[in-house]
Amino acid sequence: MASTRDEPQQQPLHILFLPYFAPGHLLPVADMAALFAARGATCTILTTPVNADIIRPAVDRANDANLDVADSQKVVISVLPFPDVGLPPGMENMKSITPSHGVAYIVKFVHAAQLLREPFDLFLATSRPRVDAVVTDSFFAWSADAAAAHGVPRLVFLGSSVFARSCSESMLRNNPLETTANGRDDPDALVALPGLPHRVELRRSQMLDPETRPEEWAFYQSSNAADERSFGEVFNSFHELEPDYVEHFHKTLGRRAWLVGPVALASTDMPVAVESSGCLPWLNTKPVGSVVYVSFGTLTSFSIAERREIARGLALSGKNFVWVLGGSDDDDPPEWTAEGFAELTGNNNRGFLVRGWAPQTVILNQPALGGFVTHCGWNSVVEAVSAGVPMVTWPRYADQFHNEKLVVEVLKVGVSLGAKDYASAMETHVVIPGEVIAGSIKRLMGDSLESNSIRNKSKELGVKARITVEKGGSSYDDIGRLMGELMAGRSAVKH
Repeated sequence: MASTRDEPQQQPLHILFLPYFAPGHLLPVADMAALFAARGATCTILTTPVNADIIRPAVDRANDANLDVADSQKVVISVLPFPDVGLPPGMENMKSITPSHGVAYIVKFVHAAQLLREPFDLFLATSRPRVDAVVTDSFFAWSADAAAAHGVPRLVFLGSSVFARSCSESMLRNNPLETTANGRDDPDALVALPGLPHRVELRRSQMLDPETRPEEWAFYQSSNAADERSFGEVFNSFHELEPDYVEHFHKTLGRRAWLVGPVALASTDMPVAVESSGCLPWLNTKPVGSVVYVSFGTLTSFSIAERREIARGLALSGKNFVWVLGGSDDDDPPEWTAEGFAELTGNNNRGFLVRGWAPQTVILNQPALGGFVTHCGWNSVVEAVSAGVPMVTWPRYADQFHNEKLVVEVLKVGVSLGAKDYASAMETHVVIPGEVIAGSIKRLMGDSLESNSIRNKSKELGVKARITVEKGGSSYDDIGRLMGELMAGRSAVKH
Protein backbone atom coordinates (compact mmCIF):
# COMPACT_ATOMS: atom_id res chain seq x y z
CA MET A 1 0.00 0.00 0.00
CA ALA A 2 1.32 3.49 -0.84
CA SER A 3 2.61 5.70 1.97
CA THR A 4 0.52 8.68 3.05
CA ARG A 5 1.10 11.74 5.24
CA ASP A 6 -0.52 9.72 8.07
CA GLU A 7 2.23 7.11 7.75
CA PRO A 8 5.43 9.16 7.94
CA GLN A 9 7.60 6.18 8.86
CA GLN A 10 6.92 4.66 5.43
CA GLN A 11 8.37 7.63 3.56
CA PRO A 12 12.12 7.99 2.97
CA LEU A 13 13.93 10.43 5.18
CA HIS A 14 14.25 13.87 3.59
CA ILE A 15 17.57 15.54 4.45
CA LEU A 16 18.31 19.12 3.40
CA PHE A 17 21.96 20.13 2.94
CA LEU A 18 23.09 23.77 3.01
CA PRO A 19 26.87 23.91 2.40
CA TYR A 20 28.97 27.05 2.67
CA PHE A 21 30.01 28.61 -0.63
CA ALA A 22 33.64 27.51 -0.71
CA PRO A 23 35.00 24.42 -2.49
CA GLY A 24 36.31 22.76 0.68
CA HIS A 25 32.84 23.00 2.24
CA LEU A 26 30.74 22.47 -0.88
CA LEU A 27 32.27 19.45 -2.61
CA PRO A 28 32.32 17.01 0.34
CA VAL A 29 28.65 17.77 0.95
CA ALA A 30 27.83 16.58 -2.57
CA ASP A 31 29.65 13.32 -1.82
CA MET A 32 28.00 13.04 1.60
CA ALA A 33 24.53 13.53 0.15
CA ALA A 34 25.28 10.73 -2.32
CA LEU A 35 26.12 8.39 0.58
CA PHE A 36 22.82 9.07 2.36
CA ALA A 37 20.88 8.82 -0.92
CA ALA A 38 22.45 5.42 -1.59
CA ARG A 39 21.07 4.30 1.79
CA GLY A 40 17.52 5.41 0.94
CA ALA A 41 17.29 9.06 2.03
CA THR A 42 15.87 11.75 -0.21
CA CYS A 43 18.59 14.41 -0.26
CA THR A 44 18.25 18.03 -1.36
CA ILE A 45 21.21 20.40 -1.66
CA LEU A 46 20.16 24.03 -1.35
CA THR A 47 22.60 26.38 -3.08
CA THR A 48 23.00 29.23 -5.58
CA PRO A 49 23.35 29.04 -9.40
CA VAL A 50 27.15 29.20 -9.61
CA ASN A 51 27.61 26.73 -6.76
CA ALA A 52 25.01 24.43 -8.28
CA ASP A 53 27.13 24.31 -11.44
CA ILE A 54 30.19 23.37 -9.35
CA ILE A 55 28.57 20.34 -7.73
CA ARG A 56 26.24 19.26 -10.55
CA PRO A 57 28.77 16.92 -12.27
CA ALA A 58 29.42 15.08 -9.00
CA VAL A 59 25.69 14.88 -8.22
CA ASP A 60 24.86 13.59 -11.70
CA ARG A 61 27.57 10.90 -11.47
CA ALA A 62 26.31 9.85 -8.04
CA ASN A 63 22.70 9.64 -9.22
CA ASP A 64 23.76 7.53 -12.22
CA ALA A 65 25.79 5.23 -9.97
CA ASN A 66 22.89 4.83 -7.54
CA LEU A 67 20.44 3.73 -10.24
CA ASP A 68 21.41 0.11 -9.66
CA VAL A 69 21.39 0.39 -5.86
CA ALA A 70 18.26 -1.05 -4.23
CA ASP A 71 16.10 1.49 -2.35
CA SER A 72 18.41 4.37 -3.26
CA GLN A 73 17.05 7.87 -3.83
CA LYS A 74 18.17 10.77 -6.03
CA VAL A 75 20.13 13.78 -4.86
CA VAL A 76 18.29 16.92 -5.92
CA ILE A 77 19.83 20.39 -6.27
CA SER A 78 17.46 23.21 -5.34
CA VAL A 79 18.67 26.61 -6.56
CA LEU A 80 18.07 29.91 -4.79
CA PRO A 81 19.29 33.37 -5.86
CA PHE A 82 22.55 34.65 -4.40
CA PRO A 83 21.72 37.70 -2.25
CA ASP A 84 22.42 41.08 -3.81
CA VAL A 85 25.10 42.61 -1.60
CA GLY A 86 26.95 44.61 -4.23
CA LEU A 87 29.29 41.88 -5.46
CA PRO A 88 29.83 41.44 -9.21
CA PRO A 89 27.42 39.02 -10.93
CA GLY A 90 28.57 35.42 -10.61
CA MET A 91 30.79 36.02 -7.57
CA GLU A 92 29.03 33.41 -5.45
CA ASN A 93 31.95 31.26 -4.27
CA MET A 94 34.92 32.17 -2.09
CA LYS A 95 37.34 30.98 -4.77
CA SER A 96 36.27 33.98 -6.90
CA ILE A 97 37.63 36.45 -4.34
CA THR A 98 41.36 37.14 -4.67
CA PRO A 99 43.72 39.34 -2.61
CA SER A 100 43.35 42.05 -5.27
CA HIS A 101 39.66 42.41 -4.36
CA GLY A 102 40.49 43.43 -0.81
CA VAL A 103 38.74 42.82 2.52
CA ALA A 104 35.60 44.70 1.45
CA TYR A 105 34.60 41.84 -0.83
CA ILE A 106 35.02 39.32 2.01
CA VAL A 107 32.78 41.44 4.25
CA LYS A 108 30.09 41.56 1.57
CA PHE A 109 30.35 37.82 1.00
CA VAL A 110 29.96 37.05 4.72
CA HIS A 111 26.96 39.40 4.82
CA ALA A 112 25.37 37.52 1.90
CA ALA A 113 25.58 34.30 3.90
CA GLN A 114 23.54 35.93 6.69
CA LEU A 115 20.78 36.89 4.22
CA LEU A 116 20.02 33.29 3.32
CA ARG A 117 17.87 32.70 6.39
CA GLU A 118 14.67 33.94 4.73
CA PRO A 119 14.83 31.57 1.70
CA PHE A 120 15.98 28.78 4.05
CA ASP A 121 12.93 29.36 6.27
CA LEU A 122 10.67 29.38 3.22
CA PHE A 123 12.06 26.07 1.99
CA LEU A 124 11.50 24.41 5.38
CA ALA A 125 7.96 25.78 5.57
CA THR A 126 6.88 24.74 2.08
CA SER A 127 8.90 21.63 1.22
CA ARG A 128 6.95 18.48 0.41
CA PRO A 129 7.93 15.92 1.43
CA ARG A 130 8.65 17.60 4.73
CA VAL A 131 12.31 18.01 5.71
CA ASP A 132 13.26 15.57 8.49
CA ALA A 133 16.75 16.97 9.18
CA VAL A 134 19.08 19.67 7.93
CA VAL A 135 22.85 19.45 7.53
CA THR A 136 24.14 23.01 7.50
CA ASP A 137 27.60 24.50 7.60
CA SER A 138 28.90 25.75 10.93
CA PHE A 139 29.40 29.14 9.24
CA PHE A 140 25.59 29.45 8.95
CA ALA A 141 25.16 29.94 12.71
CA TRP A 142 21.64 31.31 12.20
CA SER A 143 20.51 27.95 10.79
CA ALA A 144 20.47 26.38 14.29
CA ASP A 145 17.62 28.63 15.43
CA ALA A 146 15.93 28.56 12.02
CA ALA A 147 15.78 24.75 12.06
CA ALA A 148 14.60 24.71 15.68
CA ALA A 149 11.77 27.11 14.82
CA HIS A 150 10.49 24.52 12.34
CA GLY A 151 11.02 21.58 14.72
CA VAL A 152 13.72 20.12 12.48
CA PRO A 153 16.96 18.67 13.91
CA ARG A 154 20.05 20.52 12.71
CA LEU A 155 23.29 18.64 12.06
CA VAL A 156 26.50 20.63 11.73
CA PHE A 157 29.08 20.13 9.00
CA LEU A 158 32.29 22.17 8.83
CA GLY A 159 34.52 19.93 6.75
CA SER A 160 37.13 19.64 9.48
CA SER A 161 38.61 16.84 11.60
CA VAL A 162 37.35 15.88 15.06
CA PHE A 163 40.90 16.65 16.24
CA ALA A 164 40.79 20.20 14.86
CA ARG A 165 37.30 20.77 16.26
CA SER A 166 38.55 19.64 19.67
CA CYS A 167 41.52 22.01 19.43
CA SER A 168 39.24 24.86 18.43
CA GLU A 169 36.90 24.10 21.32
CA SER A 170 39.87 24.17 23.72
CA MET A 171 40.95 27.55 22.36
CA LEU A 172 37.47 29.08 22.53
CA ARG A 173 36.84 27.79 26.05
CA ASN A 174 40.22 28.62 27.57
CA ASN A 175 41.82 31.34 25.40
CA PRO A 176 45.29 29.97 26.22
CA LEU A 177 46.99 32.92 24.49
CA GLU A 178 45.68 35.10 27.30
CA THR A 179 46.49 32.76 30.18
CA THR A 180 49.88 31.39 29.11
CA ALA A 181 52.94 32.65 30.98
CA ASN A 182 54.92 33.18 27.79
CA GLY A 183 55.34 36.73 26.62
CA ARG A 184 52.93 38.09 24.03
CA ASP A 185 55.84 39.66 22.15
CA ASP A 186 57.46 36.29 21.38
CA PRO A 187 55.80 34.78 18.26
CA ASP A 188 57.76 31.53 18.73
CA ALA A 189 56.56 31.01 22.32
CA LEU A 190 54.84 27.62 22.64
CA VAL A 191 51.24 27.63 23.84
CA ALA A 192 49.59 24.43 25.09
CA LEU A 193 45.93 23.70 24.35
CA PRO A 194 44.47 22.37 27.62
CA GLY A 195 42.16 19.42 28.13
CA LEU A 196 43.04 17.31 25.08
CA PRO A 197 43.96 13.60 24.97
CA HIS A 198 47.48 14.46 23.73
CA ARG A 199 49.77 17.36 24.59
CA VAL A 200 49.20 19.79 21.74
CA GLU A 201 51.40 22.88 21.51
CA LEU A 202 51.47 25.58 18.86
CA ARG A 203 53.57 28.67 18.40
CA ARG A 204 51.78 31.93 19.15
CA SER A 205 52.26 32.91 15.51
CA GLN A 206 50.32 29.80 14.40
CA MET A 207 47.20 30.64 16.40
CA LEU A 208 44.15 32.83 15.96
CA ASP A 209 44.74 35.73 18.36
CA PRO A 210 41.52 37.33 19.68
CA GLU A 211 43.37 40.59 20.37
CA THR A 212 44.54 41.09 16.80
CA ARG A 213 41.55 39.38 15.11
CA PRO A 214 38.58 40.17 17.40
CA GLU A 215 35.92 39.92 14.67
CA GLU A 216 37.14 36.50 13.52
CA TRP A 217 37.27 35.29 17.13
CA ALA A 218 33.71 36.51 17.76
CA PHE A 219 32.54 34.78 14.58
CA TYR A 220 33.94 31.43 15.74
CA GLN A 221 32.49 31.89 19.22
CA SER A 222 29.04 32.55 17.77
CA SER A 223 29.28 29.59 15.40
CA ASN A 224 30.46 27.27 18.17
CA ALA A 225 27.62 28.33 20.48
CA ALA A 226 25.08 27.57 17.72
CA ASP A 227 26.75 24.21 17.04
CA GLU A 228 26.45 23.26 20.72
CA ARG A 229 22.67 23.85 20.53
CA SER A 230 22.35 21.55 17.52
CA PHE A 231 21.40 17.87 17.28
CA GLY A 232 24.98 16.86 16.54
CA GLU A 233 27.74 17.00 13.94
CA VAL A 234 28.72 14.93 10.92
CA PHE A 235 32.38 14.56 10.00
CA ASN A 236 34.23 13.59 6.86
CA SER A 237 36.43 11.28 8.91
CA PHE A 238 36.39 7.79 10.39
CA HIS A 239 36.73 6.35 13.89
CA GLU A 240 39.97 4.49 13.23
CA LEU A 241 41.71 7.72 12.15
CA GLU A 242 41.19 9.71 15.36
CA PRO A 243 39.63 7.41 18.00
CA ASP A 244 40.89 9.35 21.05
CA TYR A 245 39.29 12.53 19.76
CA VAL A 246 35.99 10.90 18.89
CA GLU A 247 35.83 9.73 22.51
CA HIS A 248 36.90 13.18 23.74
CA PHE A 249 34.23 14.87 21.60
CA HIS A 250 31.54 12.53 22.95
CA LYS A 251 32.49 12.11 26.60
CA THR A 252 34.48 15.20 27.58
CA LEU A 253 32.78 17.83 25.43
CA GLY A 254 29.36 16.16 25.54
CA ARG A 255 28.88 16.62 21.81
CA ARG A 256 27.26 14.12 19.46
CA ALA A 257 29.11 13.12 16.31
CA TRP A 258 28.72 10.72 13.41
CA LEU A 259 31.79 9.99 11.29
CA VAL A 260 30.71 9.11 7.75
CA GLY A 261 33.92 9.45 5.73
CA PRO A 262 36.05 9.38 3.79
CA VAL A 263 33.17 10.70 1.67
CA ALA A 264 35.31 10.96 -1.48
CA LEU A 265 35.56 7.16 -1.53
CA ALA A 266 31.85 7.14 -2.39
CA SER A 267 32.76 8.37 -5.86
CA THR A 268 36.04 6.50 -6.42
CA ASP A 269 34.49 3.94 -8.74
CA MET A 270 32.46 6.50 -10.70
CA PRO A 271 33.60 7.89 -14.03
CA VAL A 272 35.53 11.13 -13.52
CA ALA A 273 35.53 14.28 -15.56
CA VAL A 274 37.93 14.19 -18.52
CA GLU A 275 41.44 15.02 -17.34
CA SER A 276 42.72 17.33 -20.06
CA SER A 277 46.13 18.33 -18.72
CA GLY A 278 47.86 15.08 -19.70
CA CYS A 279 49.03 14.56 -16.11
CA LEU A 280 47.79 10.97 -15.77
CA PRO A 281 49.58 9.58 -18.84
CA TRP A 282 52.75 11.35 -17.65
CA LEU A 283 52.42 9.76 -14.19
CA ASN A 284 52.08 6.33 -15.81
CA THR A 285 55.65 6.71 -17.16
CA LYS A 286 57.19 7.24 -13.72
CA PRO A 287 58.48 4.60 -11.26
CA VAL A 288 56.37 3.59 -8.27
CA GLY A 289 56.62 6.05 -5.38
CA SER A 290 58.90 8.46 -7.25
CA VAL A 291 56.64 11.53 -7.68
CA VAL A 292 55.83 14.26 -5.18
CA TYR A 293 52.46 15.94 -5.72
CA VAL A 294 52.25 19.64 -4.81
CA SER A 295 48.84 21.23 -4.40
CA PHE A 296 47.41 23.74 -1.96
CA GLY A 297 43.66 23.71 -2.53
CA THR A 298 41.48 26.28 -4.25
CA LEU A 299 41.67 29.20 -1.79
CA THR A 300 45.39 29.28 -0.95
CA SER A 301 47.48 31.91 -2.73
CA PHE A 302 51.25 32.34 -2.88
CA SER A 303 53.32 35.43 -3.60
CA ILE A 304 55.77 35.50 -6.51
CA ALA A 305 58.62 35.13 -4.02
CA GLU A 306 57.00 32.06 -2.47
CA ARG A 307 56.40 30.44 -5.86
CA ARG A 308 60.00 31.06 -6.82
CA GLU A 309 61.15 29.21 -3.70
CA ILE A 310 58.74 26.32 -4.35
CA ALA A 311 60.22 26.02 -7.84
CA ARG A 312 63.75 26.08 -6.38
CA GLY A 313 62.79 23.52 -3.77
CA LEU A 314 61.37 21.12 -6.35
CA ALA A 315 64.50 21.51 -8.46
CA LEU A 316 66.80 20.92 -5.48
CA SER A 317 64.81 17.91 -4.21
CA GLY A 318 65.86 15.77 -7.17
CA LYS A 319 62.38 14.19 -7.20
CA ASN A 320 59.84 13.91 -10.01
CA PHE A 321 56.92 16.24 -9.32
CA VAL A 322 53.41 17.32 -10.29
CA TRP A 323 52.67 20.90 -9.24
CA VAL A 324 49.10 22.21 -9.44
CA LEU A 325 49.34 25.95 -9.99
CA GLY A 326 45.73 26.88 -10.64
CA GLY A 327 44.66 29.74 -12.88
CA SER A 328 45.83 30.37 -16.42
CA ASP A 329 49.17 31.25 -18.00
CA ASP A 330 48.33 34.94 -17.69
CA ASP A 331 47.91 34.63 -13.91
CA ASP A 332 51.56 33.84 -13.27
CA PRO A 333 54.26 36.26 -14.38
CA PRO A 334 57.56 34.62 -15.36
CA GLU A 335 59.38 36.28 -12.44
CA TRP A 336 58.61 33.33 -10.16
CA THR A 337 60.33 30.76 -12.38
CA ALA A 338 63.61 29.66 -10.80
CA GLU A 339 66.75 29.34 -12.95
CA GLY A 340 66.71 26.04 -14.83
CA PHE A 341 63.15 25.24 -13.78
CA ALA A 342 61.73 25.38 -17.30
CA GLU A 343 64.05 22.57 -18.35
CA LEU A 344 62.66 20.31 -15.61
CA THR A 345 59.16 20.54 -17.06
CA GLY A 346 60.36 20.45 -20.66
CA ASN A 347 62.87 18.12 -22.26
CA ASN A 348 64.12 16.90 -18.88
CA ASN A 349 60.61 15.56 -18.19
CA ARG A 350 61.16 15.53 -14.44
CA GLY A 351 58.21 17.76 -13.61
CA PHE A 352 54.64 18.39 -14.74
CA LEU A 353 52.69 21.62 -14.18
CA VAL A 354 48.89 21.60 -14.00
CA ARG A 355 47.02 24.87 -14.39
CA GLY A 356 43.43 25.03 -13.24
CA TRP A 357 41.55 22.01 -11.96
CA ALA A 358 43.29 18.70 -11.24
CA PRO A 359 41.63 15.35 -10.41
CA GLN A 360 43.29 15.15 -7.01
CA THR A 361 41.80 11.90 -5.74
CA VAL A 362 42.74 10.16 -9.00
CA ILE A 363 46.28 11.59 -8.93
CA LEU A 364 46.83 10.55 -5.31
CA ASN A 365 45.86 6.99 -6.14
CA GLN A 366 48.42 6.63 -8.94
CA PRO A 367 51.21 4.11 -8.13
CA ALA A 368 53.85 6.73 -9.02
CA LEU A 369 52.86 8.96 -6.08
CA GLY A 370 55.31 8.92 -3.19
CA GLY A 371 54.46 12.11 -1.32
CA PHE A 372 52.08 15.08 -1.15
CA VAL A 373 53.04 18.67 -0.24
CA THR A 374 49.78 20.01 1.19
CA HIS A 375 48.33 23.02 2.99
CA CYS A 376 46.56 20.58 5.35
CA GLY A 377 43.05 21.45 4.32
CA TRP A 378 41.01 18.59 5.74
CA ASN A 379 39.69 17.31 2.42
CA SER A 380 43.24 17.01 1.10
CA VAL A 381 44.41 15.26 4.27
CA VAL A 382 41.58 12.71 4.14
CA GLU A 383 42.16 12.08 0.43
CA ALA A 384 45.87 11.49 1.07
CA VAL A 385 45.11 9.18 3.99
CA SER A 386 42.61 7.24 1.86
CA ALA A 387 45.23 6.79 -0.86
CA GLY A 388 47.94 5.81 1.63
CA VAL A 389 50.14 8.75 0.56
CA PRO A 390 52.44 10.42 3.17
CA MET A 391 52.52 14.20 3.46
CA VAL A 392 54.78 17.23 3.75
CA THR A 393 52.65 19.68 5.74
CA TRP A 394 52.56 23.40 4.93
CA PRO A 395 49.59 24.94 6.81
CA ARG A 396 48.54 28.54 6.20
CA TYR A 397 45.43 29.44 8.25
CA ALA A 398 42.08 28.25 9.72
CA ASP A 399 42.20 24.64 11.01
CA GLN A 400 45.29 23.76 8.98
CA PHE A 401 47.83 24.09 11.82
CA HIS A 402 45.68 21.77 13.94
CA ASN A 403 45.46 19.25 11.10
CA GLU A 404 49.24 19.39 10.76
CA LYS A 405 49.59 18.36 14.42
CA LEU A 406 47.30 15.38 13.80
CA VAL A 407 49.21 14.29 10.68
CA VAL A 408 52.74 14.75 12.03
CA GLU A 409 52.55 14.18 15.78
CA VAL A 410 49.54 11.91 16.36
CA LEU A 411 49.22 9.80 13.19
CA LYS A 412 52.90 10.15 12.24
CA VAL A 413 52.18 10.02 8.50
CA GLY A 414 53.95 13.22 7.51
CA VAL A 415 56.76 15.69 8.13
CA SER A 416 56.38 19.39 8.82
CA LEU A 417 57.85 22.01 6.51
CA GLY A 418 58.06 24.38 9.48
CA ALA A 419 55.44 27.01 8.55
CA LYS A 420 55.02 29.40 11.47
CA ASP A 421 52.61 32.17 10.52
CA TYR A 422 48.80 32.10 10.65
CA ALA A 423 47.63 34.33 7.79
CA SER A 424 44.66 34.11 5.45
CA ALA A 425 44.71 33.97 1.66
CA MET A 426 44.30 37.76 1.70
CA GLU A 427 47.51 38.30 3.71
CA THR A 428 51.23 37.81 3.16
CA HIS A 429 53.29 34.94 4.55
CA VAL A 430 56.91 34.49 5.53
CA VAL A 431 58.84 33.13 2.53
CA ILE A 432 60.21 29.64 3.20
CA PRO A 433 63.53 29.00 1.41
CA GLY A 434 63.75 26.43 -1.36
CA GLU A 435 66.42 24.54 0.59
CA VAL A 436 63.93 23.92 3.41
CA ILE A 437 61.26 22.76 0.96
CA ALA A 438 63.71 20.38 -0.74
CA GLY A 439 64.94 19.06 2.61
CA SER A 440 61.40 18.23 3.75
CA ILE A 441 60.61 16.39 0.50
CA LYS A 442 63.86 14.38 0.74
CA ARG A 443 63.15 13.58 4.37
CA LEU A 444 59.68 12.26 3.49
CA MET A 445 60.64 10.33 0.37
CA GLY A 446 64.08 9.11 1.40
CA ASP A 447 65.13 5.68 2.62
CA SER A 448 65.62 6.41 6.32
CA LEU A 449 63.99 4.54 9.17
CA GLU A 450 61.70 7.55 9.69
CA SER A 451 60.56 7.78 6.06
CA ASN A 452 59.97 4.03 5.84
CA SER A 453 57.92 4.15 9.05
CA ILE A 454 55.85 7.06 7.70
CA ARG A 455 55.20 5.20 4.45
CA ASN A 456 54.16 2.02 6.25
CA LYS A 457 51.78 3.87 8.58
CA SER A 458 50.30 5.75 5.61
CA LYS A 459 49.60 2.49 3.78
CA GLU A 460 48.01 0.96 6.88
CA LEU A 461 45.66 3.94 7.26
CA GLY A 462 44.78 3.75 3.57
CA VAL A 463 43.59 0.16 4.04
CA LYS A 464 41.55 1.13 7.12
CA ALA A 465 39.97 4.06 5.27
CA ARG A 466 38.61 1.79 2.55
CA ILE A 467 37.31 -0.82 4.98
CA THR A 468 35.43 1.77 7.04
CA VAL A 469 33.06 2.75 4.19
CA GLU A 470 32.21 -0.85 3.28
CA LYS A 471 29.24 -2.69 4.75
CA GLY A 472 30.03 -3.40 8.39
CA GLY A 473 32.66 -0.65 8.54
CA SER A 474 32.47 2.09 11.18
CA SER A 475 31.45 4.90 8.79
CA TYR A 476 28.90 2.70 7.04
CA ASP A 477 27.42 1.87 10.44
CA ASP A 478 27.42 5.51 11.60
CA ILE A 479 25.32 6.49 8.58
CA GLY A 480 22.85 3.75 9.46
CA ARG A 481 22.75 4.78 13.12
CA LEU A 482 22.13 8.42 12.28
CA MET A 483 19.37 7.59 9.81
CA GLY A 484 17.81 5.30 12.40
CA GLU A 485 17.78 8.06 15.02
CA LEU A 486 16.28 10.56 12.62
CA MET A 487 13.61 8.07 11.59
CA ALA A 488 12.78 7.30 15.21
CA GLY A 489 12.53 11.02 15.97
CA ARG A 490 9.80 11.55 13.40
CA SER A 491 7.08 10.52 15.86
CA ALA A 492 7.90 13.58 17.98
CA VAL A 493 7.41 15.94 15.07
CA LYS A 494 3.97 17.16 13.96
CA HIS A 495 3.38 16.54 10.27
